[in-house]
Amino acid sequence: PAFPYKFKFKFDGCPNCCVASIARSDMSFIGTWRDDIRIDQDAVKAYAGGEIKSNGGAHAGRDWGAFDIQKEVVDLCPTNCMRYEDGKLEINTKECTRCMHCINVMPRALRIGEERGLSILVGAKAPILDGAQMGSLLVPFVKAEEPYDEIKEVIEGIWDWWMEEGKNRERLGELMKRQGFQKLLPSDRARPRSADGAGTQIQPLHFLERR
Repeated sequence: PAFPYKFKFKFDGCPNCCVASIARSDMSFIGTWRDDIRIDQDAVKAYAGGEIKSNGGAHAGRDWGAFDIQKEVVDLCPTNCMRYEDGKLEINTKECTRCMHCINVMPRALRIGEERGLSILVGAKAPILDGAQMGSLLVPFVKAEEPYDEIKEVIEGIWDWWMEEGKNRERLGELMKRQGFQKLLPSDRARPRSADGAGTQIQPLHFLERR
């Protein structure tokens, strides 16, 4: 069968999502990592002492006062997974959602982990029939390694479901809204082999339906 309508891919190198893939593509790929954020404690002290400008110096054109790690980094963590005591910064990786705020503020002290891959989200679109729709997390982590067979399996499985169930000129996100995201989840079509034990805080529903 033919595609019911257009299908867009977008790729973001990190969760900063600079190309807005999470909001404007049927399937978005966002670079992420699975292990701990790397912390350079010496650089943390340099930020605290004002030796290194926060935010890469982007706000240096105005005097905002002394940089406060507790107020500007730790207290703004969405999951409260950070702790700053006695000049030492700690991060509870199991609670981290990889929002990138702390890394953006202190890029010389904090770096993404070594075990890198990508997250896959589906169903986003700009306004057409039912209005704008954000992408839904389908795969929290899969390794991006050649020949990318596991990623292709996810793409082709979703295409099969969309071509079978989609109406004419119906985007993937509209089909998900009409039938429900759960219609896609019980099938192995949307599950790459390496996704088990992803080790991220967010677990999609289809990981709960194990055979």
